[in-house]
Amino acid sequence: MSFGQGGPTGPGGSQQGTPDWGAMADRTASRKRKRRLTLMIGGAAATAAVAVLVATAVVNAGDSDDSPQSLPTPETLPAEPDQPEPTFSDVSVPPPPKPIDFISNGKKDKAPLSAGTLFPGKSVTMSSRSYDRGASASSKNCASGVSGRLASALNRNDCTRLIRASFERGGVAVTVGVAVFDTAAQATKAKDQANGNVQSLAGDGIPTFCRATACRLTTNAVGRYAYFTVSGFTSGKAVTDSDTKARQAGKDIADYTFSRIVDRGEDQASAAATKQTAN
Repeated sequence: MSFGQGGPTGPGGSQQGTPDWGAMADRTASRKRKRRLTLMIGGAAATAAVAVLVATAVVNAGDSDDSPQSLPTPETLPAEPDQPEPTFSDVSVPPPPKPIDFISNGKKDKAPLSAGTLFPGKSVTMSSRSYDRGASASSKNCASGVSGRLASALNRNDCTRLIRASFERGGVAVTVGVAVFDTAAQATKAKDQANGNVQSLAGDGIPTFCRATACRLTTNAVGRYAYFTVSGFTSGKAVTDSDTKARQAGKDIADYTFSRIVDRGEDQASAAATKQTAN
């Protein structure tokens, strides 16, 4: 018997003495395939892990304080810059002057004062009733143009001037006498104490009237001025209680005198306000 022939065979029917190169090659290829598959699976897992890490980093980056999508809580928001508050001058603006203040005090009532400034023009119209102006007079001796009983009240309260003017309409004449004092209190006392009448003033077209006959009298005061009227007929006829012409004439001239004194205060107050504004 020769070697290599007729001997017992190994498993699978191959002879033990000769290697099966085909089977060995298949086993080697199989192992390589398994190793490659293992590497591929491991690589995929690693890639997935990296992807998870990247995704996590992106999400975490979104929570970063540097992201514009993230704002501080209200407690940590920066305070808004203070807005400038309006400022006002510490200098208080005085109230506008009052007309009554000027005509109530001789120290403030400095506008020119005379019969011409107090009773300007040649006529006066009150409610469509026109009166022609006659004579006028001004004196620092207040007692010279009034009755004795009225003179006592004027002198007692230190009257400084008496200005008179006469007006006439349709046979009825009126004389108004304006007594000037330093203060409103003096003028008010003189009015309250008055007893008697201002003397009528004739001239410049107005004849003598209200002498030794009954006439209508009025008394009033505003500011430092007390004013009195006497009205009656130029014919010398007595004024009765039922008469309306003399009463109306006396009231019209008294109202006109009041308005002229008030105008005096308003003019001075206006001038003072203009000067105050300019300063």
